[in-house]
Amino acid sequence: MRASRPVVLALTLALAAAVAGGCGTSSPGSAGGAGAGQEEASQHAEEAAQQHEEHAEAEHNRELLSQIEAKKREEAAESSAKQREQAAEAKAKRREAAARKAAKKREEAAAATVRKTEAQARANAQKHEEAARAEAKRHEEERTHKHGTSTTREGAGSSFTPAGTARAPSLP
Repeated sequence: MRASRPVVLALTLALAAAVAGGCGTSSPGSAGGAGAGQEEASQHAEEAAQQHEEHAEAEHNRELLSQIEAKKREEAAESSAKQREQAAEAKAKRREAAARKAAKKREEAAAATVRKTEAQARANAQKHEEAARAEAKRHEEERTHKHGTSTTREGAGSSFTPAGTARAPSLP
């Protein structure tokens, strides 16, 4: 409606000028003035129409500019959203890779701990076994020294002989 106000105003002025010029008494000198008034009114009407066209064109151009800017904003928003999405995907991939790496590191550490524990258990078992052998050997030596028995067959003589068997005589 903004475009129509100046047009209406211009047309009203032109009509008023035409009426004012034609309402007077017709005299030979005023006949030329009436023609000039009509020309002036039509010139004003043309100017008003031209202004109306220019205003309509300017409004149309503003609308086109507004549409172009809106389209640019939309494209920029889409581009920005796409970039954010790509960045988020890349970040997720990096996090996933870091999580896999950390999990692998934890698994390797756990496996190393298990190997270390097993090796320590084997070493402890071997120590206990060696200690048991040493203890058994020590007990055997103590028993041998305590009873005064020798480890040879001749001196090992136990007085027990099973029934029905003869003891072999010792050879000199």
